[in-house]
Amino acid sequence: MAQKKDFCTFDKTNVKMVTQITDGVKVSVQTEYHPDYSSPKQSHYAFTYKVRIENGSAYTVQLLSRHWFIYDSCGMITEVKGEGVIGKQPILEPGDVHEYVSGCNIKSDMGKMKGTYTMERIMDGKKFIVFIPEFKLIVPYRLN
Repeated sequence: MAQKKDFCTFDKTNVKMVTQITDGVKVSVQTEYHPDYSSPKQSHYAFTYKVRIENGSAYTVQLLSRHWFIYDSCGMITEVKGEGVIGKQPILEPGDVHEYVSGCNIKSDMGKMKGTYTMERIMDGKKFIVFIPEFKLIVPYRLN
């Protein structure tokens, strides 16, 4: 069974970063709201999220696929599945890091995302699930 740990930290700009470790693979996520690409009057809110994947295990692993759940405060749930991340299926040797930025749009000023990556150990072909920590999508004025 996969072992997982959750915790959160704050980066230099005091933006919350959430982190989760599953079987030695650490996934950290940080979000940013983009008012220039949002249109609150049309219920359109744009966010980006930066993901950092660190292989702290003793094995070389490859990220095969992703599975996301995106929630907004209007009750809408979107499920996204696909190969790799942003068109890549990175291979991470022990100690390697892979970072990428992606985005999503939601219909309310508050939401959240969570999900999993399916990974494979290169040595023996064993597939395993790595949890992506739940993170918030919140327009900054909602925090006040």
